[in-house]
Amino acid sequence: MATAPSVSYSMTVRLEVPASGTAVSQLTTVVESSGGSVTGLDVTASGHEKLRIDVTIAASSTAHADEIVQKLRGIEGVALGKVSDRTFLMHLGGKIEMSSKHPIRNRDDLSMIYTPGVARVCTQIAGNPEDARRLTIKRNSVAVVTDGSAVLGLGNIGPHAALPVMEGKAALFKRFAGIDAWPLCLDTQDTDAIVEIVKAIAPGFAGINLEDISAPRCFEIEARLREALDIPVFHDDQHGTAIVVLAALHNALRVVGKDLAQVRVVMSGAGAAGTAILKLLIEAGVRHAVVADIHGVVHAGRPDLVDADPDSPLRWIADNTNPDGVTGTLRDAIAGADVFIGVSAPDVLDASDVAAMADDAIVFALANPDPEIDPAIARQTAAVVATGRSDFPNQINNVLVFPGVFRGLLDAQSRTVSIGMMLAAARALADVVGEDELNANYIVPSVFNDRVSGAVAGAVREAAQGSGAAPASLPGPAEG
Repeated sequence: MATAPSVSYSMTVRLEVPASGTAVSQLTTVVESSGGSVTGLDVTASGHEKLRIDVTIAASSTAHADEIVQKLRGIEGVALGKVSDRTFLMHLGGKIEMSSKHPIRNRDDLSMIYTPGVARVCTQIAGNPEDARRLTIKRNSVAVVTDGSAVLGLGNIGPHAALPVMEGKAALFKRFAGIDAWPLCLDTQDTDAIVEIVKAIAPGFAGINLEDISAPRCFEIEARLREALDIPVFHDDQHGTAIVVLAALHNALRVVGKDLAQVRVVMSGAGAAGTAILKLLIEAGVRHAVVADIHGVVHAGRPDLVDADPDSPLRWIADNTNPDGVTGTLRDAIAGADVFIGVSAPDVLDASDVAAMADDAIVFALANPDPEIDPAIARQTAAVVATGRSDFPNQINNVLVFPGVFRGLLDAQSRTVSIGMMLAAARALADVVGEDELNANYIVPSVFNDRVSGAVAGAVREAAQGSGAAPASLPGPAEG
C-alpha cells in the first residue's frame, strides 16, 4: 500500500534562493513531484538578490525525506542550509518535566515545603499510611512501566529506546486527564524481577500502567501484580485496546443494525491485545468467535494445543471459542463472518476475503503501521472499516481510553480494575457518539473531543464505587 505523506516525517528545510525568477515555484514543484507535501513556506530573510526561505515538508518515510532533500539540492541557484526533522526537535531534551506546585520564595516557604515542616507531614503519614493519598503526589500519580520488549511495531528494542514512547504516554496522561505519570523503563526482562521492582516502587503511586511488555510474560506480570498490590494495575496494550475495540464495535453494529450476541466474529492475532479483546467481547455478550494465529484457526484439536498447559492463553482461547469447530486457515474462517478484527500482521487478507464475508460486514484492520488489508480495498465491500492509523476514519486509538480509565480509578481511589469497569468504560466511550453523529465513518469520537475523558472517567468511577473496589468514603481535607 502506497504511504501518504505524514506529519510524523515532517521536516523544515532552510534554503537560499534568488530574489527574482521562478525558484520558489520550482521548490514546490520538486517536492510535490517527489510525492511530498509542502505544508508551510516562510520567507525568514530578504535582500535585493537573495531570499531565505524555510520550507516545511511532509514525507512518507525517512528515506523519502532524504530523497526530497537531494532533489531540492539539485535545483540550480538554490543553496541548501539546515534541515530540521520536526519530530526529533520535539523530543530534544525529552517531552515532559517536573514542576513545583508552590513557589519557594523565601525561608518560610522552604521551611514548610522541606525541613523542618515536612517532618510533621511525614509523622502524620507514618501513623496513617492512607494519608499519603491526600498529602502527597501519590493521589494523582501513575507509573508507566515497561521493559522495552514489545514497543509499538518495533519489537524488542530495550528500555533506553522505549523511553520516548513512555514519555509520550506520560504527556498524554497529563493532557487528557490531568494525571502526573512517570516513565519507568526497567533494564530487565525477567518476569520475577519486574514483579519485585514494581512492588517495591508501588508506594509512591496510585496506579500502575504496564506498557509494551511482550506476551506471554505480560499476562503473568499483570496477574501477579494485581494479586500483590492494593492499587489498580492496567496493561494498556491489552485492556486499553480491548475497550476501544468494544466501543467501536458497539457503534459499528448500530450502523449496520446487527446484534452483538448474534454476529460471528473472526479475529486474527492471539497475542496480548487479541486475547484481551476476545475476553472483553465475550464478557460483553459475543457468542460466536473464531480466532486464528500464525498456525491457523485455534481449536482444541489442533496438534500444538492438544497437550498444551490448560492455563496457557492459547489453550484458554481454544476452550472458550469456536463453538462450531471451524478448522483450517484464517481465510477459511472468514467466509460468512459478520465481523473481522485484526491485531496481527500486514496483508493477511485480500479483497476476495472481505467480499466473502456476510452482508454489511465490519472490518477492523488494526495492525500498525500496515494493516491486515488496505482500508480502501476493504471499504469496497465492507460496510464499516476501522484501522489503527490516523490517516483513515475510525482510528482505534488507546488514548481514547487510558487517561479516562485512570482518572476514574484515581478519583474513586480504587484498589483494582475489573471487567465491569472496562465494560462501563467501553459503553461510555461509545455513547459519546450521538445518534445524530453516528455513521460508517464515525463510530468512535476524536481523541480531541473534550467529552471523552470525562465520560470514561465518570463511568469507571461509578463502577468502582458500586463494586466495592473503592473506599466507602473518601478522606477529608488535611488536618492542620
